[in-house]
Amino acid sequence: MWFWFALIALLCWSGSDLFSKIGCQDAKDKYSHLKMVTAVGVVMGLHAAYEIFVKGVEINGQILLTYLPVSCLYILSMAIGYLGLRYIELSISSPICNSSGAIVAVLTLITVGVGDELPPVALVAVALVCIGVIALGFTEANEDEELRKARQDASNHHYAKSWIAIAIPIVYCLLDALGTFADSRVLEVLDEDSANVAYELTFLAVGMISLFYVAVVRKQRFLPKQEAPKYTGAVFETAGQFFYIYALADSEHVAFSAPIISAYCVASVIWSRIFLKEKLSLKHYASIALVVVGIVILGILDI
Repeated sequence: MWFWFALIALLCWSGSDLFSKIGCQDAKDKYSHLKMVTAVGVVMGLHAAYEIFVKGVEINGQILLTYLPVSCLYILSMAIGYLGLRYIELSISSPICNSSGAIVAVLTLITVGVGDELPPVALVAVALVCIGVIALGFTEANEDEELRKARQDASNHHYAKSWIAIAIPIVYCLLDALGTFADSRVLEVLDEDSANVAYELTFLAVGMISLFYVAVVRKQRFLPKQEAPKYTGAVFETAGQFFYIYALADSEHVAFSAPIISAYCVASVIWSRIFLKEKLSLKHYASIALVVVGIVILGILDI
């Protein structure tokens, strides 16, 4: 079953990318990213309730506090990622965000060092990801404005050339990498199911704070037509997390399931091309290819 769990996780997380983009891309809605946080918090809260009251997963204040730093890093990275979706194409943002695995590898190398068990190809993979992200940045910064406009005409959604367009997904990548790195340490003392529930309950709390701020403080309206993609993305995000855990639970096949899941940004690029009509230049695609190859190699090595 590991293969199907991994494939479903890939489809769910790429679906989350697509619907989150649809729900957050309106530049006129300054609070779309906070509304997206609320949507994910609500769905994750419902799933946490199922885990606690149906499956009997243990949760208490000590577990919540122990996992809180990790939860905060993950939630902050996702909120920033949602903010960035209004500034840049999904087909560019998703590969950059997924580069966090390379940052985790770098942090591991810094703190643990290069061991004999680490193959040289891992260093090559990290280099490919870093080179690809840097190349994407240069491509975005130096693309001719007329060519950019002509390329974006098909999607009827234009993005101005801006340093923030690349900076936001990079910040997401760094925060997510720190979260993953901290996660690996905290899970040495916490049960995985309890940690996941702690994360979901913390997300629920942040989602309610976002809801209060947007609806009560800023007095913004929530229109069903605008919110539907957000909640659809939230369902895909939560489902992807669920199947991800079960795919990796089969320890004998982690070397196969990890690269399948880590390549979900490839599906995100495909969905953005099909459904959002995003078009990129050859330089964009070449840079993305470097990132994707590096991500898949790291997934195969399961760093």
